[in-house]
Amino acid sequence: MTILLKRAYEPPEPDDGFRILVDRLWPRGVSKNSAHVDLWFKDIAPSPELRKWFGHDPSRWMAFRERYFQELRENPEAVEQLAAHVRQGVVTLVYGAKDREHNHALMLKEYLEHAFKHS
Repeated sequence: MTILLKRAYEPPEPDDGFRILVDRLWPRGVSKNSAHVDLWFKDIAPSPELRKWFGHDPSRWMAFRERYFQELRENPEAVEQLAAHVRQGVVTLVYGAKDREHNHALMLKEYLEHAFKHS
């Protein structure tokens, strides 16, 4: 199982594997052709309410993490759909956030890796 992370603004690479955009909104200024996304999976992203509440505020990071994990637990179909792609080979979770240390794609990777360890 290999899950990579990459900003939508970074060029795709051959070792990215299956590229999944995990944002509800398409990244600004990125064309669909240049993104080289294999799947746009909006349903795995945080809810609009949670995303707005977080507002990329690092002081809310841990609370955001708990709330997002709760949303993922309440959406097992979407998590399983994503996990099915991960089981097939390398997956790159593509996201638009500027902050590489405080974004939901990082949490999603953590959530999936934890789920695979305990399955």
